[in-house]
Amino acid sequence: MKRDAFTLIELLVVISIISLLMGILLPALGNVRRQGRAIVCLSNLRQMTIAANIYISENNGCYPLAFFMDFLDTSHTYEWDYFKTFENGRIKECKPGFLWYGKNISGIHQCPSYKGTANSPGDPYTGYNYNASYIGGSKVKIGNDIIGSDSAKAINVRKPSSCAVFGDGQFESGANKFMRSPQAGKLDENFPDAYRYAGTQGYRHEGNATNVAYADGSARTVRKICTSELHKKRIEDHNKINDVKLGFLSPDNSAYDLK
Repeated sequence: MKRDAFTLIELLVVISIISLLMGILLPALGNVRRQGRAIVCLSNLRQMTIAANIYISENNGCYPLAFFMDFLDTSHTYEWDYFKTFENGRIKECKPGFLWYGKNISGIHQCPSYKGTANSPGDPYTGYNYNASYIGGSKVKIGNDIIGSDSAKAINVRKPSSCAVFGDGQFESGANKFMRSPQAGKLDENFPDAYRYAGTQGYRHEGNATNVAYADGSARTVRKICTSELHKKRIEDHNKINDVKLGFLSPDNSAYDLK
């Protein structure tokens, strides 16, 4: 006799097979998405190194400043990623910063794996930091005087392939855009050691990995999570209970300095 429909048992078998296939495929698709976000992140970081090299070629071999501030003009902030104008405490305008010469950068500054908000008010995109301990200088204008440190010269970076310039910035309260070495660096000797933990990297990619761009123009994935003696307990306590791990790129300053 000809049958026009499936039996109940046949339907249950088909449903079971589909459920089994979905159980196999969904984790794989999740891994593909995570790998795709990590690749986009590496591409963003490479574009930053290209922009940095262009800046260097047009500015006497110097890297862009990490930060500039005029104490008499608090309505403006000038940073490596964005120039911002505030009015009555609210963001009025945000333009690409020192690194970009005011050119449109779209969403390059958004790490696709970072889900938090910007640590700096008014930043439209977030997730990356810039080596402010050895590469990007910081200056402050007080009246007619400008104090602070000039940025490093590219020629003084002795091992470009191991000197971090940009990376996946993150600490327990968000994404700080200024990367800090574990101990005081040449350009931030006056920066309080107690706050260095805010300049750590976020190991937010698959397998607790962080992406880093180096002075030679390369961008690579780093899996080794390091702490400093001063902030060891704080970082380890955070990492015990959070999926996204935090840490420095080296236990000393070797991953950040110019040596």
